[in-house]
Amino acid sequence: MSRKIIHIDMDAFFAAVEQRDNPALKGRPVIVGGQPNSRGVVATCSYEARKFGIHSAMPAARAWQLCPQGIFVKPRIAAYREVSQQIHQVFQQYTDLIEPLSLDEAYLDVSAVDRCSGSASLMAKEIRQQIFDVTQLTASAGISYNKFLAKIASDINKPNGQFLIKPEDGEAFVQQLPIGKFFGIGKVTEAKMHALGIQTGADLKQWPKEKLSQYFGKSGVYYYSIVRGIDERPVTSHRMRKSLGAETTFQTDIHDVEIMQQHLFQLAEQVVSGLQKKQLAGHTLTIKVKYADFQQITRSITVDELLYDVKKIICLIPLLLNKTEVDRRPVRLLGVTVSSLSRDIETGHDVQPGLFDQI
Repeated sequence: MSRKIIHIDMDAFFAAVEQRDNPALKGRPVIVGGQPNSRGVVATCSYEARKFGIHSAMPAARAWQLCPQGIFVKPRIAAYREVSQQIHQVFQQYTDLIEPLSLDEAYLDVSAVDRCSGSASLMAKEIRQQIFDVTQLTASAGISYNKFLAKIASDINKPNGQFLIKPEDGEAFVQQLPIGKFFGIGKVTEAKMHALGIQTGADLKQWPKEKLSQYFGKSGVYYYSIVRGIDERPVTSHRMRKSLGAETTFQTDIHDVEIMQQHLFQLAEQVVSGLQKKQLAGHTLTIKVKYADFQQITRSITVDELLYDVKKIICLIPLLLNKTEVDRRPVRLLGVTVSSLSRDIETGHDVQPGLFDQI
């Protein structure tokens, strides 16, 4: 039996909540995130703002240059979480197999659901309507037989639409896609593929598995499968997060390495606090450095013992910092992440993060 996977993605979620809660913002270019005179970035923006070329992760100052009439709003995470919980309650009416990707999107496996005569498309339509009835917000949906295709499909008829990719159409659909549209292929990998002459799914399909593995490691096997419409990953409702991190952007560039180190220590304390709350520990420590010219680098170290104590992490931070150019280049952002997470050795239990704790 072919699986039936629905990917639900809220439309311009943060901005839509702001427009709903403040009617004066309706129809206006709303930009949620940092202020234009700060060094923050755009979290998301309304569709009215997107017409000006604004997108998430763009510096707020650049967004203001593109759209000086835009309305910049600070995020209200508590409000977004509350709406997310309402959305999740709608999901639960259909299935227990729910895999959240963020506050505003999730996979649902409805393969064994009898509602709507078993039609995943009709279920997706009902879910979207129920979300609107409860929240007055619109959602888009992608429906297919695997997660990869459902994710891509949800973006096709945005906003407030849905799209179905049938099993018999999956492989042909993937082959006509530009590589940049593949979920899981970022800008760096896209550029590498372009350099190798891979522009579309059809180009990618010409490459044997061994050669893809040679150039892209373990991901090469994944690319080999998805370009053939194959994605066997299950929808997992009990998913342990893979990493936990914290970062900070400075109002003015910093030059003093000792000050940078102190900021990293403070970030490490935040990360460790989060790990302890979730009873998790990791094996890999990563620091992120963004220089004043916006070049971003990371440095990582993997150790045998579990990292759940701030003292252990603080001992490793100077080693990683020494592998950067912070002594010669000013810095605008620093971050700390612990990954390769597993069970805390003191509890012996896997701990599932809260469904809406992933922002």
